[in-house]
Amino acid sequence: MSEIITIDPAEVKRRLAGGERLNVIDVREDEEVASGIIPGAKHIPLGQLPERHEEIERTAEIVLVCRSGNRSGRACDYLNSLGFAGLKNMSGGMLAWEKL
Repeated sequence: MSEIITIDPAEVKRRLAGGERLNVIDVREDEEVASGIIPGAKHIPLGQLPERHEEIERTAEIVLVCRSGNRSGRACDYLNSLGFAGLKNMSGGMLAWEKL
C-alpha cells in the first residue's frame, strides 16, 4: 500500500478560485453533504465506493474529501488497491475547508 498523499484545503480552494477543474470526490454521507459540498465535487458515500468506483474519472489527480480526513484516507487506500493513481486526501476535510 502506498503512502497517502495529502493536499491542503487552502490549495484546493485557491486552485478552484483560479478556474482549475479539479476531480473532487466527497465520500461523506447524504446528510453531511446536505450542509454543503465543494463546488463541482462528485458525491459518492464511502460505503458505496465498491459499487460506484467506475463513476470516478481517472484523471491525473483525484482529491478525496470527508468531514475530517479519516474516511477519505480509507477511500484513498481502497481506490489505490484498485489501481487508481493520483489520489490525494484533503487534510482536515470539510471541517478545515469551512474555516477558510
